[in-house]
Order: sequence, then C-alpha cells, then structure tokens
Amino acid sequence: MMTDVVESSGSLAPRDRPAGGDPTGAAAARTGTDDSAAAERISEIRERIDEIDRTLIALWQERAALSQEVGATRMASGGTRLVLSREREILERFREALGADGTQLALLLLRAGRGPL
Repeated sequence: MMTDVVESSGSLAPRDRPAGGDPTGAAAARTGTDDSAAAERISEIRERIDEIDRTLIALWQERAALSQEVGATRMASGGTRLVLSREREILERFREALGADGTQLALLLLRAGRGPL
C-alpha cells in the first residue's frame, strides 16, 4: 500500500508522487500501480477476465441444469441416482487436462449437477 509523505511545503515528496500523472492515486487503488500505461493495460486485461468469468458462470449454470435433467430423466425411468463410471470419466478428463486442480473443479461441477452425496 502506498503512503503519501508530505514535505514541509505541503507537497508530495518526489519518490512518493504517483507516476503517470494520477495525483490522487486512484489508479493505484484500482490496479496496484501508479504507472498510467500499466494501469490502462491492467484494466483492459481485467475487462477480458470479467467477460470470461461471466461466460464461465453461464456455462456452469447451464451444465448444472443439464446434469440435473439427466439425473431426473434417469431416475424417472427407474435408473439409478448416480452413474459412478460417468463421474470417474469426468474426474479423469479434468485431472488429465488440469492436474490436481482439475480434479477439484470436476468435483465441484459434479456436485452442482447432482447435489451433495
């Protein structure tokens, strides 16, 4: 966190002046840097991250709804609540693609679709 040091004249000490012309430090508060070019690039990247997050959330919700529909259809036809071989297949797919974090992600996806065991 940046602290302002005020000289006796009341102005910021040179080493504490925000770079890039943002005298309020607002860019640093939003992006973690006082450099205006870096702050702008960070903002652009974050916009794309936010777009990806919105897409991931929508896909998560769609996947959960489809999985719930599969389960309801299977149970209505006299089938089992779970098909463990299918769950293992999904876990393995995510583990191969993403490692240990993929396994954790797959477990969350499976839970969202079928509920807790």
